[in-house]
Amino acid sequence: MEAQGLYNLGDIRWNLSTAQLVEEIIRNKEGWLSHHGAIVVHTGKHTGRAPRDKFIVAYPDHDDIWWGPINSPISPEYFARLHQKFATFFQLRPIYVQDVWIGNHPAYRLPVRIITEKAWHSLFARNLFIREEQTTGPHSNPEFTLIHAPSFRANPVEDGTRSETVIAIDFVRRLVLIGGTAYAGEIKKAMFTVMNYLLPQHHVLPMHCSANVGPQGDVALFFGLSGTGKTTLSSDPERPLIGDDEHGWGEDGIFNFEGGCYAKTIRLNAQLEPLIWSAVHRFGTVLENVILNPDSRLVDFESDTITENTRAAYPLEFIPHALKEGRGGHPQHIFFLSADAFGVLPPLARLTPEQALFFFLTGYTAKLAGTETGLGREPQATFSACFGAPFLPLHPTVYGRMLKEKIQQHGTQVWLINTGWTGGPYGVGTRIPLPYTRAMVHAVLSHGLDSVPYHQDPIFGLWVPETCPGVPRELLQPRQTWSDPQAYDQQARTLAEQFRANFEAITETSLTVALNHREG
Repeated sequence: MEAQGLYNLGDIRWNLSTAQLVEEIIRNKEGWLSHHGAIVVHTGKHTGRAPRDKFIVAYPDHDDIWWGPINSPISPEYFARLHQKFATFFQLRPIYVQDVWIGNHPAYRLPVRIITEKAWHSLFARNLFIREEQTTGPHSNPEFTLIHAPSFRANPVEDGTRSETVIAIDFVRRLVLIGGTAYAGEIKKAMFTVMNYLLPQHHVLPMHCSANVGPQGDVALFFGLSGTGKTTLSSDPERPLIGDDEHGWGEDGIFNFEGGCYAKTIRLNAQLEPLIWSAVHRFGTVLENVILNPDSRLVDFESDTITENTRAAYPLEFIPHALKEGRGGHPQHIFFLSADAFGVLPPLARLTPEQALFFFLTGYTAKLAGTETGLGREPQATFSACFGAPFLPLHPTVYGRMLKEKIQQHGTQVWLINTGWTGGPYGVGTRIPLPYTRAMVHAVLSHGLDSVPYHQDPIFGLWVPETCPGVPRELLQPRQTWSDPQAYDQQARTLAEQFRANFEAITETSLTVALNHREG
C-alpha cells in the first residue's frame, strides 16, 4: 500500500471472495440481503454520477485533453494535496482491495488496483471488472490505482474542487481519487475514461456500447445513452453476450473491457427481459437504490421512490451463454439507439458512412419531462458525443475518425433505431413496443432487410425500409402515425435544426483544438 501513498492502515482485506464480501457487508451494516440473495445498498445523496465534480490533472505537456464543461482541469499541486488527505483519511481504517484487470485482450489488458472504504464497493469492483479466481494475491505491479472513499469530504477552498465531492484522474501518476459519493458507477466510468485516453494511442477505438455475437460469428454492437435499451437488446438468448457496456475495437476485432454488467432495473420485466431478471436475483448481485420490503425481503423494481436510476451490478457469468473470453471479430452491424421522446425519428433506418459519423458525433436521445429537476413539460433533446461524452478525455472527432475508418475498412453496416415514441411526442404518442424493436434487430441480423425497398426520409435524409418482418408497415413511417402530419413536419424540422446546431458546435471546437495544438 505504500506504493499508493497509504500508511498506518488498519486491516487490509485483499481480494476477498464474493461470499466473504457479502458477510462483511452484512456485518458492517452497509446493506441488506434480499430474498433471492442479492445485496441491496443505498448510495445516499448521490444516486447518479456527479459530472461537475470530475477533474483531470492538467500538465503543461498534456495538450490533447478536451478541456471544457466535460473535462475540468485541476493542478498537480491540488491533486497532490487531495492524495495526502486521502492517505490521512485511511489511517487506522480497514480497507478493501480488489486487484482486477480491464480489457479482455492480452495486448491491451490493464492491471488495476481498486482500494475502497466500503465492502460493497469492493464487491461491485469484483463483479464489474475482470478477475481470475485462481489468483488470490496482489498484482505485482498494477498500472493504475483507484482509491474510493465515500465518507471523505473535500474542501473546495483548499482542494480546488467545486464541492465536497471529487473525482480526479491523474494520467501521469496513474491514479484516480473518488471521494464524497457512494454511487458505484463513478468507479467503472472513471476507469472507462482511463481506457478512452490510453487505447487510441494503440490505434484501438474505445466504445460505449454493448456487443453480442451470432451463431456464424457475426458481431453486433449497440450504442446508446442510458435508458435507450443497449443492455436489453444485446441480452438475446440466441446470441451470446460479449459485453454489456464498454468495448475496444482493434486490429483483430472487438473485446470487452469488463467482466460484468451494470444494468438499469427500473420497471424490470421478467417476460420482456428474462436474462437480466434472472441475473439480478442471484446471490452476489449488488442492487443500488431499489426498494426492499423489510419483512419479505422482496425487491420492488417498479418503485422510483429513491431514484429512477436504480441499478444492478452482476458478473457476466450470470448471463447464460455469455462469452467468457469476452472477444469477437469485426462487427458486421452497428446499432445507434435513440429514445426519441419527440416521436419523429423512424423506428429503423440504414445509415451511410457519412451519416454514421454524424449520428455518432451527435449521440442523440431525449430526456422526458419530470425525470430531472428543471425540465419543463416538453421533452428535452440530449446530445452526448460518441454516446458517452462525459467519459471522453480526447475530442470527440478523434473517436469519430477512428470509427469511420473502421466501418469503411470492414464494411460494417450502421443502423439507427428509435426506441422512443411514435404517433406523437411523449404524452401524446406511445412508446414503440419492445417486441417490435427486437423484430427489427433480428431482421437486420438475419439479412431479412437485404432485398426490401428503401426510401429516403425527406427531413433527416435517412434510408427507411418499406417493410420489416414482424413489424406493422405503418409503424416504419413515423409521419403516418401522427394524427396531424403538419405537426409532425414542424416537430421534425425543429429536431433537425437542433441536430445541425449541435454538430456545428462540435466541429467548431474541433477546429479550435487543432489550431491550439498547432500553435502550441
